Amino acid sequence: MPAPALAQDMNMDMPGMEHAHAGHDMPAEHTMTGALGRYSMMRDASGTAWQPDSAPMQAVMGQAGGWSTMLHGFATLTYDNQGGPRGDEKVFVASMIGAMAQRPAGEGTLTLKAMGSLDPLMGKRGYPLLLATGETADGKTELVDRQHPHDLFMELSATYSRPLGEKLSGFLYFGLPGEPALGPATYMHRFSGLANPEAPIAHHWLDSTHVTFGVATAGLVYDRLKLEGSVFTGREPDENRYDIERPRFDSWSVRATWNPTDNLSMQVSHGRLNSPEQLHPEEDVRRTSASVTWNLPIGGKGNWQSTFAWGRNDPSGGHHTHTTDAFLLDSAVQLGRWTLFGRAENVDKDELFAEGDPLEGRVFNVSKLSLGGYHSVPVGKVSLDLGGLVSTYDLPKAIQPDYGKSPTSFMLFTRLRITG
Repeated sequence: MPAPALAQDMNMDMPGMEHAHAGHDMPAEHTMTGALGRYSMMRDASGTAWQPDSAPMQAVMGQAGGWSTMLHGFATLTYDNQGGPRGDEKVFVASMIGAMAQRPAGEGTLTLKAMGSLDPLMGKRGYPLLLATGETADGKTELVDRQHPHDLFMELSATYSRPLGEKLSGFLYFGLPGEPALGPATYMHRFSGLANPEAPIAHHWLDSTHVTFGVATAGLVYDRLKLEGSVFTGREPDENRYDIERPRFDSWSVRATWNPTDNLSMQVSHGRLNSPEQLHPEEDVRRTSASVTWNLPIGGKGNWQSTFAWGRNDPSGGHHTHTTDAFLLDSAVQLGRWTLFGRAENVDKDELFAEGDPLEGRVFNVSKLSLGGYHSVPVGKVSLDLGGLVSTYDLPKAIQPDYGKSPTSFMLFTRLRITG
């Protein structure tokens, strides 16, 4: 699988160096095909999502019997300092190891994926991140101004695709855990978002279903168009990060994706999530998403990609009663060993204040801008990245007594990653 399909919230495949587009000139015996049909493997991203065909990837490729294999991995040491009265600081390590194997099976192709993370070692409360909301650390209170860690098992999935015509193919995907057909390619699986070591505050409007315990997806691919639908478990992962949770298959989603050119990928999707929040089990959410990702290779050692995405959560039957929207624009440009990145977000937040607070349940429109970069040092089949970022915010007056008028946050990080 292309590297983007095996990364995680803390980033995996960072924009690379000399091998950023290595997948285009690998030996034939090590070349994988698209997991869902007859197209370049470069198009595949997280779960069954697509990215532009020209997007970069990095991995160690190999052969094992009749299987083509791929291996990815990273570990990121981060110093995190979130400013303002509700800020905090922490040193933590985010990590991921992912593998894929693919082989012909009958008249089709079988693809197996496995991805895991040692993020649970950072603690159930994850790391400080102003304005981030979603999931719980103890099963009793919501995580606010913190990004949750990811589960030990992030993906264990199988995909079978089969040609149905000259340009037509059908596919089946099953994951426990896996990712349903909902939202854009997860931020850490696309070049424009994966350079940044912090999660977007729009994560739970766009791509929080990327670790879902129980997913079954069926779809059709015709040339550059993909139509698919999923049944999956709506409940987000609980605070027990080491187990595999019971699948429920109580939710559904549909998605259409079109790659009109090698440099462009667009999707629109809609789904109904049954009882996604453990702390509000009576509440269901309808989620709608649309996104455009543009990618431009720059010579043999560079790349520029940008993604614009919108997501809407429409809750019913429970604690939250307001429809909320999130907008995200992220971009990354790699020039040789240097990579510069940025992310701008505007999100409606209604979970920033706990029960009993006078501001509980109110919707606040908040904005965040992050800019950063890193320098890569290649060492054999791995690379060492040294970088940092700074974030600033635009906050409504009502919450400035709690957050400060103009808080500033920053991260310093060093990341060791497989490049191939």
